[in-house]
Order: sequence, then structure tokens, then C-alpha cells
Amino acid sequence: MPEETFDLVIRGQRVLTTAGTAPREVGVRGGKVAAVEPLGVRLSGATVIELSDDETLLPGLVDTHVHVNEPGRTEWEGFASATRAAAAGGVTTIIDMPLNSIPPTTTVDGLKRKREVAGGQVFVDVGFWGGAVPGNRADLRPLHDEGVFGFKCFLLPSGVDEFPHLDAEDLEADLAELKSFDSLMIVHAEDPQAIEHAPHAGGDQYATFLASRPRGAENKAIAEVIERARWTGARAHIVHLSSSDALPMIASAKHDGVRLTVETCPHYLTLTAEEIPNGATAYKCCPPIREAANRDLLWKGLQDGVIDCIVSDHSPSTLDLKDLQNGDFAVAWGGVSSLQLGLALVWTEARHRGIPLEQVVSWMARRPAEFARLATKGQLAVGYDADFSIFAAEDSFVVDAAKLKHRNPITPYDGKTLSGVVRRTFLRGQEIDGRTPGGQLLRRGGQGAASTAGTEVRGPAEYSI
Repeated sequence: MPEETFDLVIRGQRVLTTAGTAPREVGVRGGKVAAVEPLGVRLSGATVIELSDDETLLPGLVDTHVHVNEPGRTEWEGFASATRAAAAGGVTTIIDMPLNSIPPTTTVDGLKRKREVAGGQVFVDVGFWGGAVPGNRADLRPLHDEGVFGFKCFLLPSGVDEFPHLDAEDLEADLAELKSFDSLMIVHAEDPQAIEHAPHAGGDQYATFLASRPRGAENKAIAEVIERARWTGARAHIVHLSSSDALPMIASAKHDGVRLTVETCPHYLTLTAEEIPNGATAYKCCPPIREAANRDLLWKGLQDGVIDCIVSDHSPSTLDLKDLQNGDFAVAWGGVSSLQLGLALVWTEARHRGIPLEQVVSWMARRPAEFARLATKGQLAVGYDADFSIFAAEDSFVVDAAKLKHRNPITPYDGKTLSGVVRRTFLRGQEIDGRTPGGQLLRRGGQGAASTAGTEVRGPAEYSI
């Protein structure tokens, strides 16, 4: 094959690169973007794809907040089903949370077990967070050295006994430990005492459940994280921000130089408390979906740069754990299933607000990759992994929970009409077909793909911090 010939060439009027959306030709060689040229230069490729006039080539999305749950709770979600769903939604990289699997990823042995079961069955690239729990401070550095991308902790009970929460003093001590090797703590920030003094969540009334997880609980815990990060100088990240009240103190902390990043999720940006029917436990998540005025302020926080990125917090369970028969919000598992739908959800809402697709993709691809220090993900540029999706922004579809790729057929978006259809997804220049797993297990720091016993992992994953 001549040197100027690429493995794959994609041409189209709408290609979203770091310079914006324009007519371009993209050449891929060896799984990397090797050329981005003006449309019309006629790059030569072993395979050539011509985009339709209604299609845009996007960089693959990066979702740094996914609960896969395998091993131990694979009936909730597994690596094969989760990564199929990710690919169907244009997501080409996920980072798996350290719970709700059994064992959790709080030791090197737990991480190795995760890799053993994931190897050979993932359709997109998968990295792993470690967990910070009481008593495992000595495990943090070994987990870091084994390639986790940082550490997740809770400041209140997590919902599963094998992943207990940290108090404020343990949080500070763990932050100081992470600072010594420049790792990252990602925090579920709700204050247990504030929730203890709030109304009980029992029954099928959504308003009662909402009152049981007040904004004040979130605000107080975020203030605690900010101060402990300020004192230690460590990197901290707030997961699934739902309270717009916290935005001013987050902005102030960032202005002061606190090493803080913040995410929010599609459900907080697209759903409102006012529209949730009583007993509709598919909508239950913690912290909860709040009022429309709160949603509007979260969008403003994104546009102002106070909130850094949008990720799914895909936290599925079996149907029985959602207590669909009774609709009791105190009993139901808290988590929204949306991994496959994130891009369409956010784009549907963003376009109504006059926000361009380029900005949406930045929030869902470039920014999560940057905060997780995935150096070759999240952008369509020379030298980056050839991870793409072909997206029809003006097309629409009706969500059918039974046809989604994740394991259990439940989502609060069932029956909703969304804008934007992902037609094809590519990982390192290879189209993801949903039948042949081609994903890699990623390690922080350019240590290569994780190798697992009895599993062939194809090619290196060279991501430096």
C-alpha cells in the first residue's frame, strides 16, 4: 500500500475538528488521525466514507461516570451491554466507577478482578476509577501505580455496604495522600447530617422525595470539599452537581486557585421536578432532579464555565430494585439509565437554548477527557485516536426502552422524542458493529493497555498524564 494511502478516509461537508465545523477530509492510519485536510484534496484510502449532507463527523464522546457493576452485580449491568450502549450513543471511552461491583475497586486485587472480567468483551475503551473508603489509604498509591485514573469517595452512605463513606477528616487525609502523587479525588457530595434532619422520603410522592435530599445537603458537602482541597492543594472533582445554589462558591473557589472541577448530568439538564409523576421511580437519583429554575441555572453554569463537563452517571439496576409496582421512592434504587442517550438528550435541550453542537461536544468529549487526563481522546485532531461518530443532528427518534442496548429496559426517557441520531461509531478507525469486541482496557499514565489472563488486548493504549 503506498505511503500516502490511509486505512480509512472520511469526507464530508460537516466535520467537527478543533478549528470548528467545516468541509474536511480525515485520514486515519494505524488507529490514529493522521491527516485533516480541506474537502476536495481527495485523500486516498483503503476504505472511503462519504458523509451525507445531513451528517456531521464528531469526535467520540468520553463518559467518565459509568457504573458497569460487573462482577458481582452483572444482572444490573455488565461490560458487554454497557459498552454496546455507549457505542450506540457515540461514546467511545468510558471510565468505570469503583462501585457497585463486588468486589469494589478499592484494592489492587479488586482492580485486577475488574480487568479479568472486562477483558475481551468491551466494545469501547474502558478505564477504571479506584475507590477511597475508610481504612484503604495504604491502597491508594498501589492502585494509582496500577493505572486507575483517580479515586471516588462518598461523604454519606453510598447505598451498598461494601463501599462505606468517608467523614470530613478522612477526606482531608486522603486528599493529602493523593496530593503526594498528583492524583484526583472525585466526590459524591451530600452531607449526611443535613439529610438526617430532612423529611423522610417514604411513599410515592416525588415532592416528598425531593424534600428528603435538600439543596442544602449538597451545598454543605461541596463547601467541605472545597475547603479540604484548598488546605491540601489536591485535585478534587464534584460529581453529578444538581444544586445550582453551589455555583457561586464553586466559581469563587476556582477563582482562588482551588484545583476543582465539576460535572453535571443529562437528567439535571433535561428533566424537572415539576414534570415527574408520583410513583415514577425511573426518575429517582441522588442527588435528585430539581426544579425548572434550578435547571436553567445549571445551563448558565455550563455556559459560564463554572461547570466543566457533562457525563451520564449511568447507574442502572434490575427492574425489581426500582420498586415499579409500588413506586416508593424510599425503597427504589437511585440511578438513571441514560448511557446511550446522552448526546441526543443534551443536544435536544441545547438547540432549544441556541447552544451550538460544537459546544455540546466540547462538554461531552474534550472536557471530560481533559479532566481525566486522557491525552489522545475527546478531539478530532492529528495524533488523536481515530474515535468518531457520524451524527445526524436534524434527525429525530422516539426512545423505546426495550430497544436500548443497556441490560435492563428502564429509563425515564421512554417515549420521549429526541433530536440527533448516531448512525455509526468508530473506535481507532474501526466501525463498532456490536458483535466483535474491539475495546481496550486503559491505564493512566501511558503504561499501555491492561493485559488480563487469557485475554488478548489488541495494541497499546498510550495515554500519558
